[in-house]
Amino acid sequence: MPRYFLEVAYKGTNYSGFQVQENANSIQAEVENALHLFFRNSIELTGSSRTDTGVHALQNFFHFDYDKSIERKFLYNINSILPADIVVKNIYEVNETDNCRFAAISREYHYTIYDSKNPFLQEFGWFYPYQMNIELLHEAAKVLLEYQNFQSFSKRNTQVTNFNCQLLESYWTIEQDRIVYHVKGNRFLRGMVRGLVGTMVRVGRGLISIEQFHQIIQSHDCTQADFTTPAQGLFLVQVNYPAGLLLKKL
Repeated sequence: MPRYFLEVAYKGTNYSGFQVQENANSIQAEVENALHLFFRNSIELTGSSRTDTGVHALQNFFHFDYDKSIERKFLYNINSILPADIVVKNIYEVNETDNCRFAAISREYHYTIYDSKNPFLQEFGWFYPYQMNIELLHEAAKVLLEYQNFQSFSKRNTQVTNFNCQLLESYWTIEQDRIVYHVKGNRFLRGMVRGLVGTMVRVGRGLISIEQFHQIIQSHDCTQADFTTPAQGLFLVQVNYPAGLLLKKL
């Protein structure tokens, strides 16, 4: 049976995460409902990259199997059913064994912080009106590239037993009225990016030293990290697949 990848983007403010949940609305539930209404068939989606309540995505993917022809013009109809804060950007036909979750080779996230009140960033960043040492933030971001075990930045209520992640990029940028943390890796743990940001912010404010930051990473103890970072500043920016997998765009 033909398999398709759906490329989606969404504003996560009004949703209780990416995956279907009981008694809560999700991105997956909205997309499945739109597909059901359009195709008049129940379609079960598999998601690529889980995002938590309030987290946004410029790019994420689902895959599904469908035994009838799908055309690009269907995008208009599906998007007209979806709420305004979710869009299906593209549909790709792939091999029937391709899995949008396990085929991904890397994912990239951005986290935005701003220090001056700005109503236009309220739902897309963390208002943090405290002075930070940018050089210390840069140094902390580089430190992360030295490690692979990130158990200290994994929330406890998870069934994960492998805490190793290979970070390919980790750095901060200053962009007009905000600072943005960029991180790219082969995989991420639950709550990991927000834990990284929250703990690095403590370094930037001088609340902990770089040496203490090393110690937190090496402790493999999530109670040492800071997970208080709010969700709205986090964006899943890109999901990367092997060259050639997404060549057949409808």
